Amino acid sequence: MKLKDQFRFVKQNMKKNKSRVFMTILATAMGCTFLIVLASVGFGLHKSVIKDVTEQRAVTQIDVYGKQKDNGSYQTVMDQDIQNFEDMKDVKAVTRRKMLQQESTYKLENYSSMNTQTLVANMPSEIKAGFELSEGKLPEKVDEVVVGYHFAQSLVPDNKNFEDVVDEQGRVKEEFRYKEDLIGKKIDLIVRQNIDGKIEEKAFSVTIAGIGNKPKREWMTNTNIFISEELLKEIEEFTGTPRGSLNDPNNRSAVQQKVETDTYDEVKIYAKDMEAVEGIAAALKEKGFATYSVVNELKEVNVLFAIVKAGLIFIGTIAIVIASIGIYNTMTMAVTERAPDIGIMKAIGANPGTIKRIFLLESSYIGLIGALIGTAASYVVSYLVNFAFPIIIEKAFNEKPPEDLLLSDIPITLPVICVIICYAVTILSGYRPAQRATRVDVLKAMRREV
Repeated sequence: MKLKDQFRFVKQNMKKNKSRVFMTILATAMGCTFLIVLASVGFGLHKSVIKDVTEQRAVTQIDVYGKQKDNGSYQTVMDQDIQNFEDMKDVKAVTRRKMLQQESTYKLENYSSMNTQTLVANMPSEIKAGFELSEGKLPEKVDEVVVGYHFAQSLVPDNKNFEDVVDEQGRVKEEFRYKEDLIGKKIDLIVRQNIDGKIEEKAFSVTIAGIGNKPKREWMTNTNIFISEELLKEIEEFTGTPRGSLNDPNNRSAVQQKVETDTYDEVKIYAKDMEAVEGIAAALKEKGFATYSVVNELKEVNVLFAIVKAGLIFIGTIAIVIASIGIYNTMTMAVTERAPDIGIMKAIGANPGTIKRIFLLESSYIGLIGALIGTAASYVVSYLVNFAFPIIIEKAFNEKPPEDLLLSDIPITLPVICVIICYAVTILSGYRPAQRATRVDVLKAMRREV
């Protein structure tokens, strides 16, 4: 019997018992839907967590904290190290920053800044790493600076009490914020130093040349100010300490500290793509550098969710196994009902392998149709869950879930896994009835007895 004849025979037999076959396919489809939707919760939450992690930090970013010495201590990153980093394979950019080591106070007209950090950065490398301006231009002169996007919101009126102008989140209230354009404005950086037990101040006047771009995340704020290397040297000359740190009157040796010009407080390496991060981090580790990248965090998250997804798929498989009982029952009844047909096929010379194949084809037919219907239904259920879940949470618990929360996500691999599992289970369910069909006695079958 040719394969197409076997398929035709299977279809004819399935049409004879439409109701029973339909209920079996329905049970299989429900089992597949349950498996996919249940596992999709793991995939959806995994995707949400990964998105949250990757949006908070660049996935190609590697933080370098220093190099370990022979005595176990760490040495800060130096110019020579920066050059070596830039020469490494797959490195896109290396940003390096120096920080003013005292609380920065800036004055603009009748306003003073709060929570501002003063930095010196290599702007060409910052641009290569993705730094952009929302207004203005990059500094071209020693006294020009770039301010963070939210710098204006950090300015507090001098004639108001701090407690009166900030809200519960510590932000300056809208009515007290500085409203004028910042580009071209002159601001004074107030630097302090402890000289002979007295705090002395010096103002360094700078001009705002540009404003940084808005952070990608809504909750992020950027009030940093980038000054020039030359201005930092002037500050160090006034304070007599590295990075303009305040003198400790109880430690006279602090005044005599040598100002380090070739070391950096913050160094970040940006790889060309995410795949290159692990290789660069491994190479740095071999050289003794202490590093951190978001890839390290993603590895732990991926392992955790891999276990969760595997567990959910296993639980969902139980539903398909339960549905397979219906397939086994359907196929057993089919063997009993078709005993005369089996007897005729054996009488005209059909071999046992052909008879077994016919019944396995029928059971796999039921399983695959159920899997396809279940897959289609699971996408509908997934869409409804993602649509309705935020509404239910907000109405029932009076809590608004995160806007980017994805409770259910169905990657293409999940339906493939489901079809494979369903096909394997249905083959196993139909195998024993198929074997039984090959043992049907011809004479008894003709008398409709099995």
